Amino acid sequence: MNDIRRTILWVIFGFSLVLLWDQWQVYNGNKPTFLNAPTKPAATQPAAPGAPAPSAVPAAAGNAGGNATAVPAQATAPAGEKVTVSTDVFKATIDAQGATLSQLELRKYVDQTNNGGLIETFKKMFGMPVPPNEIKDVTLMEDNSPATRYVAQTGLLNPVDTGDRFPNHLSQMTAKPGPREMADGQNTLEVVFESQPVGGLKYVKTYLFTRGDYSIRVKHQVVNTSDQPRDAQLYLQFVRHGTVASSTMFGTNTFTGPALYTEEKKFHKVDFKDIEKKKVEVPPPASNGWIAMVQHYFVSAWLLNAPDSKDLKREFRVADLGNNQFSVAMVLPLNKLAPGASQTIDTDLFAGPEEEKKLEALAPGLELVKDYGIFAIISKPLYWLLNQLHNLLGNWGWSIVALVVLLKAAFYWLNAKAYASMAKMKAISPKITEMRERMKDKPQEMQQEMMRIYREEKVNPMGGCFPIMIQIPVFIALYWVLLSSVEMRHAPWIGWIHDLSAPDPWFILPVVMTATSLFQTWLNPTPPDPMQARLMWIMPLAFSVMFIFFPAGLVLYWITNNSLSILQQWFINKRLGVLGKK
Repeated sequence: MNDIRRTILWVIFGFSLVLLWDQWQVYNGNKPTFLNAPTKPAATQPAAPGAPAPSAVPAAAGNAGGNATAVPAQATAPAGEKVTVSTDVFKATIDAQGATLSQLELRKYVDQTNNGGLIETFKKMFGMPVPPNEIKDVTLMEDNSPATRYVAQTGLLNPVDTGDRFPNHLSQMTAKPGPREMADGQNTLEVVFESQPVGGLKYVKTYLFTRGDYSIRVKHQVVNTSDQPRDAQLYLQFVRHGTVASSTMFGTNTFTGPALYTEEKKFHKVDFKDIEKKKVEVPPPASNGWIAMVQHYFVSAWLLNAPDSKDLKREFRVADLGNNQFSVAMVLPLNKLAPGASQTIDTDLFAGPEEEKKLEALAPGLELVKDYGIFAIISKPLYWLLNQLHNLLGNWGWSIVALVVLLKAAFYWLNAKAYASMAKMKAISPKITEMRERMKDKPQEMQQEMMRIYREEKVNPMGGCFPIMIQIPVFIALYWVLLSSVEMRHAPWIGWIHDLSAPDPWFILPVVMTATSLFQTWLNPTPPDPMQARLMWIMPLAFSVMFIFFPAGLVLYWITNNSLSILQQWFINKRLGVLGKK
């Protein structure tokens, strides 16, 4: 009976590997090897590249989860002047239409098409074409086409439905003269846009860039140019396409989409699909909180950090704009403006890497945009420990090795019990094999005899499993730490490993991992069933195929864990006198 169960488990495990491999192929933009990928439903016909985005301001307060209210009078407004701003960390394009941040490149982070390595070397040897390795800055925001649209917009709303419009993200604004590039020795750079009066209000928007800072201070000045009092609201919003990266090799991925935070409701992620289905419950109006647009490694967020702005009451709204475009907005009420009066609100637009400590310092709960998966309660202390090790060692690769050493030390006694149980199983394996051969025609009696041998030898066949099962949440949590930490992105280790978040280009680490897995299999007790015994050797080889495409940091973790496990298991097997036995 146990043999049948084990065989079923191996079959399930093998099929899981097939599914995981197919998911990894899809994640890397390839066709699945075994299973056909599900066909996505036809999307709304996309607009031509460069066509205007779905033009909408945030929904009215009573329609917070529905479609945003369009601005038909200005929906066809021509694109404005493009102002390009360069600092040490940003290359930004600001569209004079609404002074919208329509393009944002992060100059300290790069994307590249390939790292070179074994495959490229073989292609060159056989005269096959090798695509050039293009290295370019990470593009966080852009407005080139609906398929990639991701912008930060602001504007004014009329809270009274009188038909009057105020300047919004579709209004043409004029950029005031001034420098557009941060010079050496210059710490700040200011870019100012001003609208013509619309509905009796003029809107002046000032971007203040600071050297080395991913927070852009954005100042909003509203001036009443009419002869009547005016009520208005300021909205801050992100509009982004709803395409999300496919799942990783474990069927998971870090969250992509809008996020909101208030002290009452805490951190709240919003799925694009829920917005589309109008199943989103946004937080109620509050005098605190922020909105963000989250993706792997990077985030953008509208924050109110200025002393005179932090306690402003704000409303939160999301909308499906159609054509796979979605928005998340924060709406702030302004004081009633007397004729000739003005009001200024200071905000911060953070757009950069999800570095946990820096996010914690910017706003309460902002560090939660870094997605740690279901075991966040374990992942956060693991990341803290990994970060402390990096402060000590100065290299993320060696920090991973040191972290595994500490984890193995923490679980030493649990592992010792597991390996001792496996060693005892290995010691009685010849007796079990002989008994199975002798009683192969009497399955019921064979099962009873096997239980008797286990009792006499004081062996628990499940003794090696329970301690390992306890550690599984820790291993999964560490996987999420390595997956979500932007610090691993392009972080070198030694020699040929220049990026711990990318696969080993020379496949050396996967080969070493396979060797350690096979050696560990040799140390384990051999199952009495010949088929299971063969599967024990086949599964490490099959599993190692996927490790070819794993991030180098994760493979390094696995190699270190295997190596330490081998040392501990070798010592226990030798002490119990079963080393080298079949």
